[in-house]
Amino acid sequence: MPLKWTDSREIAIELAESRPDVDPRSVRFTDLMQWVLDLPGFDDDPSRCGEKILEAIQLAWMDEV
Repeated sequence: MPLKWTDSREIAIELAESRPDVDPRSVRFTDLMQWVLDLPGFDDDPSRCGEKILEAIQLAWMDEV
């Protein structure tokens, strides 16, 4: 099943596994959005993404590391 913007926990797990050397607190939202779009299995409209969604992903990623 493809990942959507609302799958913040699953996206965070994928980011933690694919970018283990990155501190999620230091990631700019523009980079975070692109990294999510580049994840294998991610399939959602970029225009549906906003600051609240990126914050949720970033917080979930911080919880994972």
